[in-house]
Amino acid sequence: MAKPNFQFQKRQKELDRKKKSEEKLQRKLAKNSSSADDNQDGSDDQAPEEEVV
Repeated sequence: MAKPNFQFQKRQKELDRKKKSEEKLQRKLAKNSSSADDNQDGSDDQAPEEEVV
């Protein structure tokens, strides 16, 4: 019976982890960029501050 190659399994697990984190980062960036696009249209969530004279 062949011995399991733990180095290969470990490397595959690391690659999967890295791929998953990259996908998560891309989703996060896409979400932030879409939010930034909405705010550039002039529809800020915050009310403009008034100057006190």
